[in-house]
Order: sequence, then structure tokens, then C-alpha cells
Amino acid sequence: MSGNRRKPPQGRGRRAAQPPPSPGRRAASRGGGQAPPSTPGPDGYGRRAAQGHRSESGAPGHGGRAEARRAAQGGGRRRAAAAAAGAQGGRRGGGGRGRGRGAPERKRFIDYPRAGKYGVRRWIPSWKLVTGLCFGFFALMVGLAGIALALVDIPNPKLAAKQEKNVYYWKDGTQMVVAGGGDHNRQIVGINEIPESMQWAVIAAENESFYQDSGVDPMGIARAIGRMAMGGETQSGSTITQQYVKNTYLDQSQTIARKAKELLISVKVGAKMEKKDILAGYLNTGYYGRGAYGIQAAAQAYYRVDANQLSASQSAFLAATLNGPNLYDPAGGVGSAATPEKNRKRAEARWSWTLDREVAIGKMKKSTRDAIKDKGFPMPKDPKKSTQLKGQIGYLVDLANNYITNDSTGSGISERQLKQGGYRIHTTFDKKKVTKLRKTVEQVRKENIDPDKRDVDKYVQFGGASVRPHDGAIEAIYGGADATTHFRNNADYTGVQVGSTFKPFVMAAAMRDGVRDPDGPEVQGPDMRTKVSPKSIYNGDNKVKLRNYDGSVWHDKDGKEWHQRNDGNESRGMITLRTAMQFSVNTPFIQLGMDVGLDKVKQASLDAGVNEDSLAKTTPTFSLGTSAPSAIRMASAYGTFATSGTHAEPYSVTKVERKGKVEYQHKKQTKPAFDRPVADNITNMLETVVQKGTGTTARALGRPAAGKTGTTDDNRSAWFTGYTPQLSTSVGMWRVDDKAKSQKFLKMYGVGGQKSIHGASFPAEIWTKYMKEALKGTEVKDFPVPEPIGEKVYGDGASPDPTPTETSAPPSPSEKPSETPSDEPSESPSNSPSSSNSSCPPLDPRCDDDQDNGGNNNGGNGNGGTDGPGGGPGGDTGDTGDTGDNDSGGIFGGPAGSRRE
Repeated sequence: MSGNRRKPPQGRGRRAAQPPPSPGRRAASRGGGQAPPSTPGPDGYGRRAAQGHRSESGAPGHGGRAEARRAAQGGGRRRAAAAAAGAQGGRRGGGGRGRGRGAPERKRFIDYPRAGKYGVRRWIPSWKLVTGLCFGFFALMVGLAGIALALVDIPNPKLAAKQEKNVYYWKDGTQMVVAGGGDHNRQIVGINEIPESMQWAVIAAENESFYQDSGVDPMGIARAIGRMAMGGETQSGSTITQQYVKNTYLDQSQTIARKAKELLISVKVGAKMEKKDILAGYLNTGYYGRGAYGIQAAAQAYYRVDANQLSASQSAFLAATLNGPNLYDPAGGVGSAATPEKNRKRAEARWSWTLDREVAIGKMKKSTRDAIKDKGFPMPKDPKKSTQLKGQIGYLVDLANNYITNDSTGSGISERQLKQGGYRIHTTFDKKKVTKLRKTVEQVRKENIDPDKRDVDKYVQFGGASVRPHDGAIEAIYGGADATTHFRNNADYTGVQVGSTFKPFVMAAAMRDGVRDPDGPEVQGPDMRTKVSPKSIYNGDNKVKLRNYDGSVWHDKDGKEWHQRNDGNESRGMITLRTAMQFSVNTPFIQLGMDVGLDKVKQASLDAGVNEDSLAKTTPTFSLGTSAPSAIRMASAYGTFATSGTHAEPYSVTKVERKGKVEYQHKKQTKPAFDRPVADNITNMLETVVQKGTGTTARALGRPAAGKTGTTDDNRSAWFTGYTPQLSTSVGMWRVDDKAKSQKFLKMYGVGGQKSIHGASFPAEIWTKYMKEALKGTEVKDFPVPEPIGEKVYGDGASPDPTPTETSAPPSPSEKPSETPSDEPSESPSNSPSSSNSSCPPLDPRCDDDQDNGGNNNGGNGNGGTDGPGGGPGGDTGDTGDTGDNDSGGIFGGPAGSRRE
């Protein structure tokens, strides 16, 4: 019986023994302080709870155990729902008890996150919220714009007319000159003093809707801001009103803040000023070039008349200068894109277009325009410079200014800002060296050049520059006789070909990159190339047939062969490249360039420091110096060899200050160009040129020196470029009438009473005398002893069997150079140049069949260099062409034309 007795539920005895819990405790254990929905009130809570407890514990109740379980489960669900509702009610009402269903949530002013939404939808703003925010933002912007508009002032053109002078300093810190601030007095003239032809020319060219628009171009501003924000090129797209506002700023920076301020002021100016006053302000504050601010100064600078005397034709031209004076002044500007020839062509086109535009907007009759065009372009008068800029000072100031305003410098100072003045400019120019270079050139000119005695001595020009190899500082230049009469800086880009002074770059490419495998493809990597030693053998005979790298005969586009001439038509047989460099033999180097690849030769010249814009087309004669780097660039490039292969970018300004603040500080820019063995072997070969080759004139320097002569076809230019470890200098000589409309380089046969001019004559004489003075008192330094380099290769037609003509290397650096020159090479000119199978070289479109070259008549680019002390007709480069035909940039890079902001 005892086995069948039901076992009592566990814990029943314990619960019976325990005192009954208080209503609060039970309530807390079940609902978090909230009664079930069926509870009638506090009094009944205890009783119902007790009943429920008893049912849960298994005591007999209403309906038995099944009902008790269902009641327990249902009660649990009800209690969970009640607990959630109680918690929400507790948050709203703060009571521990409440009704089972809470009160609805109160609406917020900004319904975010959104009430009654769940998941992602809770965080998506409603259209009402978005619309409200847009209206709010618009109202805020309008309010801020209103405040900003009230704070900005209308510009005062009289304040913008104030200019200051710039102060320039020598390398040692002493004052060089006070200049700048505009070369002409600036005057504010009324609209009645400005001819209507000038007013309408500017409106037609710049902003034909000037009298109808509000003064701003919102779309143009938006485009400009967008470009600036994305780091793109800045553009203006501005109206005349905006240009006038911009002109009154000393700060011409292209920033979003300045553009925004310009827009606000333009709106205020457009609303408060008369259109004619705005136009007068624009014409009085614009920069027209030649240091002229305002129309009155421009009229004087270009035509030597007052503004009210300008003709319609002159007005159309001056309107063009507002678009970019550097590119439209027929006298020329800065950079290869701004030569006198190119500028005049641009100016004439813009002048003609402006006249057409005046007709198009109904402000000029067609008959009037046609009559103006029939009279021709109104050529401005030659520019005048302040007498403070006479002699070399003007060239030095221009060189410093061009460096500061060049984009690649990173100074952030525009030409307009610089002309406004107030800057203290510290340069690299050494006063003593500048003076010595000037005096040396003047001495040689006085002793040898006499235009009154010989007509051929007319128009002789000299140019030169000295660069410190290790950091690129330009220490001295010779830019011409006088900056106030000869405007082009002969030390900078002139378009003059450099001839055989280019050959070291060919040799550097051969040593560094190597010649190609004749059995391989045209494009070859280092593994298929053979680096060249100076002992390599090439055919030095005259008129050797030019071949491709693979041995096949080279033909031009017409199918003709090319036979290169040597100086004096001299044949030297199989010679080493050292000997070919020593005596400047052309045929080995034109073939070496083909074997290496002209792309490699070009890259070697760029790595050395020649700027790309000055390089000629890469035809075979490219290796012989058809390019036209400036004296500064050539001195800098040879300085790369002086430093055993490290190139230092040339510079002319160390620091620029304004109002006690440093606006620009130069940072040394150097880069490895060649490995040490390459550069040192080039130096060693160029020492041979000085000691026993075409450059023996330079032996009189009395210390280790390396250099190269260069003479171009028909004796149109001659160079000597050389260096010591401390200083690199390049000196050039040519003939050109700088007053002529078309500036052709002229032949120099007979100049100075000599049969011909070559690099070893006057240029080497100037170089030697100047360097002797410039280096006086400095330590005599030796060049590094070169390591062996490359392999002995054999060019086309050469063979290991014949014994090549070889010359000894220069004395070792420890030996003092001999003061007695060695025997000069036999390079006397031939009286009758040999003929060729082509009447004109196929290598350059500027072919001159009329040049006096005997039966050869090889014009165009030709060979580019003949350098024997005896001179002679030279090679076949022909007419070098106009000074402006070569798209070569100035010393500090490519085109530096003014950009309209």
C-alpha cells in the first residue's frame, strides 16, 4: 500500500512552513509592480495570487491538473504582456502600477528618429522633415549672404592704383637695384577720356552683355569653384564687373574664399555703381603688360600717346593685351610660346577677331572694319625700360622675375602681384662674376669686332652664363650689350643651335644604356644592349653612309640615303670614340646615336638638365646638336658631369620677402642623373678635348678643366661650354639683326677678320679669360679618376683587325696641365665642299636650297656641328631658321604665358 501511495509535490512542505509573501513581493515577482488585467484591485490581488499559487503547486483546484496547466500558461503570457505594458507606462507615468494599456506617445517638434517606425524606416527622414531642412538651409544662406554683403566694401580704384618698387639684392646681400612697380606712371582717367572705340573693343571681346547683365556670372563662378575644389585648372569665366573687382585685389590667389568674396563684392558693385563707372574702373585697373597698369599707362607704353588719342585699330590691339600680355605683346614675352614672331601672329589674329566682334554686336560698320584692316596691324613701338635697368641689370631683373612667377617654382606669386611691387628679392647673382663676364665679352668684342670696318661684323651677338654645379645657383650671365636697347636675354632661350656641344649627351647615353643588338628588335631592354667604352671603334671617314642599328641603310621618306660630312670633309679612318670627341668628328656620333637609339639620347640630355621644349625633332642629326638649349641650360647640364652625375636644377632667387614675411624660400632641387662611372668618364673625355683637341684654347686656364666646342652649319653659331669642379660656364656667339621683322641667323664667315668662327675661337677665348678671373683665389681641384666602363664595341664598318687612331688620355688629376698647347688638329676648311646625292637634307622641313654650300646645299637640321680650330664651312645643319621657330622654353621650363584668371 505504501508503494502505491502518491508522492507529495516537492517543496510543498517548505512553502507551507514559510510565511505567506506580502502582496508587494508577489507583485514584484510576477509583474514588476503591475497587477494582472483580471485583478479587481489591491484587496483581491492577494487572494487571487494565493489561488494561483496553490494551483501551480499541485493542490486540487477547479478543473483539475490540465486546467491548472492551461491557466498557468495563459497567465504567464498575460503576465509578460502586462509586464511590457507596465514598463512603458512606468516610463510615461512614473508609477509602479498602471493600467494595462499605456497612454499614446506625445508628438515631438522634430520627429527623428521617427516614432512608430521600426528598423530602417525609423531612420529615414520624412518628406516634411527634408523640405523643412532645405527651407531652413536656404534661409540660413540668405541670411549669411546678407550679412556678408553688408560687411564687404565697394573697391576703390585709387587704392588699387598704388604701386611700390621691388628691391633686388646681390648674392652677398648688398642692394642691386630698386625697380618694378610698373615701368610707367599710373593715372586714373575718367570714362570721358577713354575713347568709345576702346570701350566697345573690350566689351565685344570680353563681355558683350555687359550693359544688360547683373554683373556676375553664377555659372562661371560655380564652374571655377568646382574646378578649384577638385584641384583642377582654374578659370575665370568672369564678367567685366568681376574682373574689375578682382583687379582691385593685391591677392590674386585662386581660392574658393577669394572667389566667394569676389562674387559678393561684384553683386554689390553691380547694384550700386553705374555701368560706365564699372567699365572705367576695369580699364583703369587692368594690367596690359610692359609694366603698364591702366589704359593711360598702356597707351604710353605701346604707342607713346595719351589714352584719349588711341585709334580704333590701336584700341582693338590693347583689348587683346588684357587677355594675356605675355602672349600678345609683339616685342615678345617669357617662354618659348611668347617669341616675338609667335606673339605678333597671335596679336594680329586677336586684333582682327576683335574688330569682327565689334561689327557683330553692331558697334562698328563693316566698311570701317575693312578700312582698318586694309591699313594693317597697328604695330606698337619698341618697349622702353627704365634707365635703372640698363646694361646687365635689366637681364638679371628679368631672369629673377621670370623665375619667381614661373608655375614650376611654386612661389605662388603672379606676374601681376610682382608688378604691384613691395617685394625684397634676394638673388644668386655674384656681382664680381657678372662684372668680370661683362668686361671679358666687351674686351673681346672691342679687340676683334668692328662693324665700321667690316659689314659682316654687324649684328654679332654674344651670350653666356655661369652656374654653380652642386646646387644650380646662377652666378653670372651675359644677356647682351644693354637691356634697354637689346631686349632678348642672350643667356636665356634664343633659338640658337648648340652644335657639337650636344655630343657628350650621345656618349652618356651610349655608356649608360648601351648600343642595341643588331639582331634584336628595335625596342630592346638592358639585357640585349651592350654598354659602350670610350675605346670603342667607329668609322671616322667623311660622308659615311648612315645605317640603322641593324646594319640596314637608313633612308629618308623619299627613299634617299644620308651621307654625313665631317668638318673640312676630313676622313680620319677607324678611330676611338675618345678621339672622335677630341676632334669633334661627326660621322661616329651620328652613327652612335642610331645604334643607341635617339630616344635614349634625348632622355640623356633631359636627365643632364636640358629642358625638353628646347629639343629639336629626333631625326638622325639630333645627335649632332640641332637643338637650341640656352646658355644657362647648357652650363647646368655640363655641371651634372662636374658633380659625377647629380643634376641640380638652376635657380636665380634664394628668398622673396614682403612686409617682413617670407613669401618664398628656395629649396635645393637635386636628382641623380647618371651613375658616377658614366659622368666621370664623360669628364675625362672632355678633358682630352681641352688638353689635346679642339678646345686647347682653354688650357690657358691653368687648372683641370673639361669642355666641348660646338659650331653649326654655315658658321651661324659657335659655342664653348666647359667646367671645373666649382663652376660651369657656357658661351655662345651668333649673328642676328634683332631689329628685323624676321630674325634670321646669319653666317659668320669673315667676322673679326677670321675666315670662319668656331667654338675654339672667340667663345673659348671669352670662356678662358672669364673663368681665370672668376676662379682667382679659389682652390685648384682635380676631377675624380674615372672607373673603367663598358665594352669595346665596333660600329658599322669598323673591325677589330685594323689599328684605330687613338689619342692618349689627359694627364692624371695629380699632374699640372702643360702651358704649351699641343699641335692643333688638321681641320682646315675645304674651299669647295663636296657634293651629296641629295640637294637638301631630309631631316628638317626648314630646308634652304639657296644657302652657299657648294654642290651639297644641305639645309635644314643637318649635322649641327663642326669644331676644328681652323673653322670651315662646317657640316650640314643649314639655316637654323627664325629665332622663334623652335618651341623651346626659357631657362625655367616650358611656356610661361600669362594665364587669364
